[in-house]
Amino acid sequence: MKKPARIGVIALSIIGLAALGYFAYNANRAPATGAPAAAGAPGKPGGAGGPPGGFPTAVEVVKVAASNFSDEASAVGSLKSSESVILRPETAGRISQIGFKDGAIVGKGVVLVTLDAAVQEAELQQAKANLGLAQSNFKRNQELVAKNFLSQQALETSSANLRVQEAATQLSEAKVSKTRVKAPFAGMVGLRNVSVGDYVKEGQDLINIEDVATLRVDFKLPEAYLGRVIKGQAVELSSDALPGQTFKAVLDAVDPLVDQNGRSISARARLDNASGKLRPGMFVRVRLLFGERKDVLMVPEQAIVPGAKPGIFKVEEGKAKMTKVTLGVRQGAQVEIAEGLAAGDVIVTAGQLKLREGAPVRAIGEGAPATPPTVPAAPATAPQAGAAAAK
Repeated sequence: MKKPARIGVIALSIIGLAALGYFAYNANRAPATGAPAAAGAPGKPGGAGGPPGGFPTAVEVVKVAASNFSDEASAVGSLKSSESVILRPETAGRISQIGFKDGAIVGKGVVLVTLDAAVQEAELQQAKANLGLAQSNFKRNQELVAKNFLSQQALETSSANLRVQEAATQLSEAKVSKTRVKAPFAGMVGLRNVSVGDYVKEGQDLINIEDVATLRVDFKLPEAYLGRVIKGQAVELSSDALPGQTFKAVLDAVDPLVDQNGRSISARARLDNASGKLRPGMFVRVRLLFGERKDVLMVPEQAIVPGAKPGIFKVEEGKAKMTKVTLGVRQGAQVEIAEGLAAGDVIVTAGQLKLREGAPVRAIGEGAPATPPTVPAAPATAPQAGAAAAK
């Protein structure tokens, strides 16, 4: 191809590209100048007629209400007998008598188990005989010394022998008493595992006895309650085994030592169990009552926006407003608001992470304002319809 022809082809190509670019520029510019202006016109459907910042953000809200608040602490514990012991013999022997029935109520000092004491009783009789002889010798020697027929040394010897025999008698009586296992206090006996004729060793378990008329419950609380827990406070107990029933107790003691592993304090309460409904070993839920307060503002804890000072988003006139608050006690999933809110305020409980100060919101939930009902347009009457047709 000759040089003039090549230059002509290049020139035509440049002119074509320029025309194509101009056409594309005008095609892309036309919607930007016409359509948005129409869409944004006031009063047109679909226009951006809302407040600056875009469409309202949907958030869940609740209305703050004042209520009576029971200041309390919750814990779990296990019931224990006021007094509990497992009876064991102090001497070996064969059981000759059992003086109770399983699960029976027995009084203090009642003989529950008796061991064969034939040998011990024989030794006691021998000791008593020796004691009687020693007493007679001592009395006779006193009379002889008074008449100067016996030396003072002989009298002292008989006096020492008398004391030895008295001690021997006391020892024999103690051995006999060890063959009788008695109840150390009034209570309920458990289930025995021995029978008459069994040979038991010294220290072998015989039977347990529990004082169930009064029970105690041990539980733990966080160390934050250390300054508020006082002996004599009211305690309320409930058990899953007895649904719907509560039992009153009184805080009896607080351990002065704080558990450094769990940073908790141990406490003990006592309760009357005259009805016998509760038993040692039961699992119970404990409520330590500190008092009642009125007109307390409690809000869901998910409404709190963390920060250097916690805050809550309120909804006022369809906009979000950040309000700094002072928190009080926590109970379950609720938090007390000591300062910053008032009863009747509408607060955001979900969706606040997408909000900013002054952002438009669309409230849904318990505290959302009621939407006025839509009134349908009145249908055209027959005369009006006929007039329209005439026109």
